[in-house]
Amino acid sequence: MNRDALKEIWKREEDIAHIHGWDFSHIDGRYEEGSDLPWDYDAVVRRFLKPDMKLLDYDTGGGEYLLSLNHPHENTAATEGYPPNVELCREKLIPLGIDLRECSDSSRIPFPDQSFDMVINRHGDFTPGELYRLLKPGGVFVTQQVGDENDRDLVRLVLPEMKAPFPGLNLPTQRRAFEEAGFRILMADEAFRPIRFFDIGAFVWFARIIEWEFTGFSVDRCFDRLLRLQEMIEANGMIEGTTHRYLIVAEKPRCEA
Repeated sequence: MNRDALKEIWKREEDIAHIHGWDFSHIDGRYEEGSDLPWDYDAVVRRFLKPDMKLLDYDTGGGEYLLSLNHPHENTAATEGYPPNVELCREKLIPLGIDLRECSDSSRIPFPDQSFDMVINRHGDFTPGELYRLLKPGGVFVTQQVGDENDRDLVRLVLPEMKAPFPGLNLPTQRRAFEEAGFRILMADEAFRPIRFFDIGAFVWFARIIEWEFTGFSVDRCFDRLLRLQEMIEANGMIEGTTHRYLIVAEKPRCEA
């Protein structure tokens, strides 16, 4: 396939790079990322969650995971800050009686002190001190996070000068931040796993969706580098990078020191 034909295909992927909620089904079968983390976020959440607990899902996305928990709606709250997802959550969560608040500032979450027995957060923002304020004594925060080294090898393939956008998002740094905020760490783990793309169109779509990692990426700007990636695909059947994840479960002590 010649350069012009490839560019047309990649530009088409660039143009349709939008998602509803957090749905990557458009590139199913065209990429894969390691699902063999040494922990199971869902199992960890369910281990600590009890029906009578007041639960907050901060940065709930489209609310898909929150609803999968089947927690009593009267004991459930959620926040979201991304406008398209806010509208989606208003349609899905509010009619069920879930307390939804629009919020894009993790340091100022619009709930009173000691409102929750448990706060969960997967791949969203957080501020340890604000979580401490929101949790009741004995309350637990569970988070799985994208680390600061996530996809960095892929980013360097197309944007070699770009610096890591979120330095400090790693287990040692964040564990220390939670401990300094007064939390007791119940669980902590970190993992690096492969992510693979089997066609460059899927990579283009992904890079446009994950714009905070691939800031400034476009087919036009990175076309020559994309052609080199195409050669790698033709030679090896894939391009491979590395994901970075970490898990923290932190408890607010029942009696403050």
